[in-house]
Amino acid sequence: MVHTSALFTDFYALTMAQGYWKQNMACGRSDRGRSEDRLAIFEVFFRRQPFNGGYAIFAGLGTLLESLVSFTFSDEDIAYLKSLNLFEENFIEYLRNFRFSGSLWAVDEGTVVFPQEPLIRIAGGLIECQLIEGLLLNIINFQSLVATKTRRVWLAAGKGTVMEFGLRRAQGPDGAMSASRAAYIGGAMGTSNTLAGKLFGIPVLGTMAHSWVMSFPNEELAFDAYAELYPDRAVFLIDTYDTLKSGIYSAIQSGKKLKERGKCFGVRLDSGDIQYLSTEVRRMLDEAGLNDAAISVSNELDESIIQTLVNSGAPVDVWGVGTRMVTGGDDPAFSGVYKMAACEDANGQMAPVMKFSDNPEKTTNPGIKQLWRIRDSRGAAIADVLALDEPDEDSLFNAGSRCRFWHPSADYRHFYHTIEEAPQPLLQHYLADGKPCRSLPSLDEIRAHCTADLASFDSTYKRLLNPHVYKVSITEKLRELKLEKLGMRNEK
Repeated sequence: MVHTSALFTDFYALTMAQGYWKQNMACGRSDRGRSEDRLAIFEVFFRRQPFNGGYAIFAGLGTLLESLVSFTFSDEDIAYLKSLNLFEENFIEYLRNFRFSGSLWAVDEGTVVFPQEPLIRIAGGLIECQLIEGLLLNIINFQSLVATKTRRVWLAAGKGTVMEFGLRRAQGPDGAMSASRAAYIGGAMGTSNTLAGKLFGIPVLGTMAHSWVMSFPNEELAFDAYAELYPDRAVFLIDTYDTLKSGIYSAIQSGKKLKERGKCFGVRLDSGDIQYLSTEVRRMLDEAGLNDAAISVSNELDESIIQTLVNSGAPVDVWGVGTRMVTGGDDPAFSGVYKMAACEDANGQMAPVMKFSDNPEKTTNPGIKQLWRIRDSRGAAIADVLALDEPDEDSLFNAGSRCRFWHPSADYRHFYHTIEEAPQPLLQHYLADGKPCRSLPSLDEIRAHCTADLASFDSTYKRLLNPHVYKVSITEKLRELKLEKLGMRNEK
């Protein structure tokens, strides 16, 4: 098992952890394990849709679960903490034996998700819940951002062939690996990242660099040499010198030789006016009888550019997207946060807690919750509802029930709905006492789930410009709890 250093956390998590540990000692709790620590419930949710979109894709869960199981302090980690001269010796010894022993519920990876919804629920001791915050948000925020971006690119391409080319522009080695994994979930059919291909089983793809072409006396010789090496996957880069005056002519000559051998080929454009050049290249290939030759394009593409090209009829078969996919482009961060929802009180009972804010969007929803997806009789998703994770709340979602659901801000906005199909509880149990309790799907299964789940949403939620806002609501009982907490705050 690969060790995940528990130092991969914000420093304040460690200073707070020592504070919790000292409180436990002061009130007679042992420092030997989580069972003696004060219990808490934390939730992960995000506040706004990235890219001004209508949906997001939840990704990174598999990576997170693997990391949590191996999240420990090595001897070198312990030595570093000692060198800071900030932590007591007994607390450092407590950390030496630290293992995450909490429980985790999450929506399935690849699921379509929306702001304010609990995507992950953590139950455990305050110390361990605090220590894993940085790791959790780092993994989930980045992979969800890239998966969402890729899904937008894939839809803009008319559900066409998209390749992830972001290795050299990703934010460091781990960023490149995480981006390749998330992009595959989001809809990329392959990656240029060879290590990601090995570790995740993602198809690896590549063409040639301009340097290959420049190392030969002319383009045709370069293409012929490449075709000799890779006759079944030859793609010729035709814009090294002049796309229409030399590159395409050389590609046609080399392509005809491949066709005589019963092989197909492709060409790639990496610069210039993609609409004009791809149209002219397609015309010249067809006139040469090379109708099967595919056209691949790259060069700082994103979903808006691709949609414009698709709408204009550009004859592109394969889209290579790099920088703006793996970095998020114009929206470089996912807005996921990690907040406490319940905590053990002085009497040993779990009590709902709530973060207040003058900004309604930053006021949290208290209590231990389940997330339900409501569908109509055709299976189309129409609303997600946050409910307290209690038996009487579950009964609200029986077929035929007529319910009133409220806006999460606990204001006057609400809607009535009669349940047609049994709603789907989205939070599933993945870790119990720090150990896996649910088998993980393969990356291909996660990718397939992503496609199927998004297909159940109306197209108005998926358009790039001014998407329809999906209903995320709370139950009457959760609203009453939230109003009660607000009232208690206002009385102080």
